[in-house]
Amino acid sequence: MSPYILMIISISLLLGTSITLLSNHWLLAWMGLEINTLAIIPMMTHPNHPRATESAIKYFLTQATASMLIMFAIIHNAWMTNQWTLLQISNQTASILMTLALAMKLGLAPFHFWVPEVTQGIPLLSGMILLTWQKIAPMSLMYQISPTLNMKILTLLAFASTMLGGWGGLNQVHLRKILAYSSIAHMGWMTIIVLINPALTLLNLIIYIAMTLTLFLMLNFASITKIKSLTNLWNKSTPMTMIILLTLLSLGGLPPLTGFMPKWLILQELVSNNNIITAMLMALSALLNLFFYMRIIYTSTLTMFPTTNASKLQWPYTQTKSIGAIPVLTIVSSMLLPLTPMLITL
Repeated sequence: MSPYILMIISISLLLGTSITLLSNHWLLAWMGLEINTLAIIPMMTHPNHPRATESAIKYFLTQATASMLIMFAIIHNAWMTNQWTLLQISNQTASILMTLALAMKLGLAPFHFWVPEVTQGIPLLSGMILLTWQKIAPMSLMYQISPTLNMKILTLLAFASTMLGGWGGLNQVHLRKILAYSSIAHMGWMTIIVLINPALTLLNLIIYIAMTLTLFLMLNFASITKIKSLTNLWNKSTPMTMIILLTLLSLGGLPPLTGFMPKWLILQELVSNNNIITAMLMALSALLNLFFYMRIIYTSTLTMFPTTNASKLQWPYTQTKSIGAIPVLTIVSSMLLPLTPMLITL
């Protein structure tokens, strides 16, 4: 891709998210979401391949449907209340439609079917942007209008996402699909707490983005897309294998890694608000995710697949991909648990 085209796409992605984050009017927020959607599609279809084109069409159709629902909710709310400001959704029908539309944008169950298929068909870096940056704008809208959203529907969607996100990733062999199901489950964790403590949703989103960026950058650096390919990763770089191990354990929410922090705080908040059964079910659903993370860890560090190649060593090609951000992201995604008391006070 031409550097100029890449620069235009990157600026458009930044502009779309910024407009949604800073807007106080529903039309501006909707416009930012549309700019975001249209900006990433050229990136998804490069290099040109039928599978990438198919994924881009699926993504466009899903996002267009969600945008249509958002616009319908905005117009219905303006018709009933004569208000276009972001925080004024007092009409129940508009609230339900907005909840469903944002769930579709974020890939919450049962609107999650597009996420694994789209992520599987596009390059690793495009998948990384899709599962991290593209979540910021709809999640910011959900954060701002959380008091007016329908709590019963949102809780049901969140719990279904954590269960199906864990269940769907169990039998996968493609790493992009596994990370897509991981994204669905993490969106469920963020959504379940947005009505009780929206600040925890933001904390969970930031930590999730850091961990997912680390994993995608490592996989892109090693050019790995399947679990089977991870078995020879220790030949290329042993530290890389260790970083992937730590990041996966952190994604699973094991202490003393950073990923334990949001799950711990969310469960604590749910219990303190007398949602003990919900907290218990959410904790059990996290075990499903942990299982397929452990599957990847076992494959990458403890075993090797049978191979016809007698030599286990690979030719050391000169590496041209940059790894500048990986050390910083590794520290953020695995070593921030001791800062939990400070974050709670903030």
